[in-house]
Amino acid sequence: MPGQSTTTISRVYTLIVSALKGDQQDYTKGSLRKAILLLSIPMILEMAMESVFALVDLFFVSKLGKHAVSTVGLTESVLTIIYSIAVGMSMAATAIVARRIGEKNPEGAARAAMQALLVAVVTILIISAFGMIYARDILRLMGAEDMTLQMGVHYTRTMMGSSVVIMLLFLINGIFRGAGDASIAMKSLWLANICNIILCPLLINGLGPVPAYGLTGAAMATTIGRSIGVCYQLYHLFNGSSLVKLSRHAIKAEWDVIKSVVKIAWPATLQFIIASCSWIFLAELVAETGHSAASAGYQTALRIIMFFLLPAWGASNAAATLVGQNLGARDPQRAEKAVIKTAKYNAAFMGMVSLLFLFAAEPIVSLFALQTEVAQIATRALRIISTGYIFYGVGMVMINAFNGAGDTRTPTLINVFCFWLFQIPLAYLLAKYFKLGSTGVFIAIPVAETLITVTAVVLFKKGRWKKVMV
Repeated sequence: MPGQSTTTISRVYTLIVSALKGDQQDYTKGSLRKAILLLSIPMILEMAMESVFALVDLFFVSKLGKHAVSTVGLTESVLTIIYSIAVGMSMAATAIVARRIGEKNPEGAARAAMQALLVAVVTILIISAFGMIYARDILRLMGAEDMTLQMGVHYTRTMMGSSVVIMLLFLINGIFRGAGDASIAMKSLWLANICNIILCPLLINGLGPVPAYGLTGAAMATTIGRSIGVCYQLYHLFNGSSLVKLSRHAIKAEWDVIKSVVKIAWPATLQFIIASCSWIFLAELVAETGHSAASAGYQTALRIIMFFLLPAWGASNAAATLVGQNLGARDPQRAEKAVIKTAKYNAAFMGMVSLLFLFAAEPIVSLFALQTEVAQIATRALRIISTGYIFYGVGMVMINAFNGAGDTRTPTLINVFCFWLFQIPLAYLLAKYFKLGSTGVFIAIPVAETLITVTAVVLFKKGRWKKVMV
């Protein structure tokens, strides 16, 4: 009926506007579908913007040659350790803040947020200094060729030096997500990304009085863009309308709160470090068996894959928030229903992406104007890895549900088994023993991710996550 259709469109439009504006909601009551959509829309757009960071750099850097692409890829592989710490800390912040908000205790949420910030900054400053000093050795350890080392050391040093900004961007957005202020998190990444898109070609190629910095310019643009996003976040934390409001007078250590944050954060950090180390090993194995062409193709495929995976991860973040807040409100049944619904939505989305990559991988890769050999490897990687996309979609929701409940140990154990005891040996056997080279590495990825999903679903159904105290 025309009238019903118009009403439906009007409701959808109103829902989208409300999600983007960031209207405050009580996610412990009312329609679960509406709650998932209100949180998912800005979270998906937030993660889409994070993935655009990688694609923008790849688009401009790919014009500088395969060694530049390889440098960016190898550096990103190492930076995943930084991302792991940042995501681990943000998971802890999301879990505790969401639980306090569900308990209707915004002051407790603010205290947890402040302590998470203090712990994160001290930790990352040490790692950032180490990365800057040993940038050349890090690239060499990753299997970079001499030309890649010569071209890329300043890029790697700049990116490692920006670790504090990366940490703050992830962590503060985790605080906002836990509070249900997903719109602020989204807008901070939009702002950072717009700045990066403007600055990237400008600093790489130069224009007028602005000198050309080449590959290092891409790192400078990304760092400046992210720094502007962090300034926006800090404004809303200290002066804005967020549910979590921080005060400059509260910048002091509270050891009881720090203990709670660290208790959740260290398994969460280890969880992502385990996955990151696995990805680093895979990147090194690809570079070793296929050299710079295979490395560039693999890194290109990963950037494209992440463009679609991160929005799905954004939707799974909605499940983490809903689990935390509803457990805080003492409603575990609603928390469980939220996870199941989100998993179904994510599986449908990832299924469509899988079909896109299977049938249109070649034209997608061609957008990046790569050399023929590199493009062929990237296309093959896309098609093979995308076969497990539906499992990725469900698995990331389940993993985030555990994290949102504060049960960060369960996903950590899953990662130890599925990545280190399964994926790495499988990739090595396929690449070296069965002499499949980089193709063997590509095959190991969807197989391991499928095992992760099946394991996570079984453990989720046992329900122990509902009894975790935060």
